[in-house]
Amino acid sequence: MINSIDHIVLTIKDLNKTIDFYCNILGMKLEEFKVSYDSEIRKCLKFGNQKINLHEHDNLIKPGARVPKPGTGDICFISDIDVYAWKKKFLKNSINIEYGPIKQIGADGFLLSIYVRDPDQNLIEIANKTKS
Repeated sequence: MINSIDHIVLTIKDLNKTIDFYCNILGMKLEEFKVSYDSEIRKCLKFGNQKINLHEHDNLIKPGARVPKPGTGDICFISDIDVYAWKKKFLKNSINIEYGPIKQIGADGFLLSIYVRDPDQNLIEIANKTKS
């Protein structure tokens, strides 16, 4: 049985813009790591017990997606910060709100969600768990 997601991978165009969005706007932490079979230093974004590995489209890491392209991701993050506070933060930072706030249904119940795009145009959903 599958219990949880350990990490996901995003294929990206611009490492600095991606790090700025996920770290400075969403509050994730940048970390670097190496795997035993490769000497290349890799970058990931950590939050909670999860991480997003970053693969630059012009320097892909194997194994990887069959057709890796920036902008093909769609991720939902659960947040303790109110969605309306996120809305203010996005507007303050000139980040276009794609959709919402709107009620949705998540993996574990009801959500109140807001949608934006990251620098590669991946759809990013920030959601609060709700009772209905």
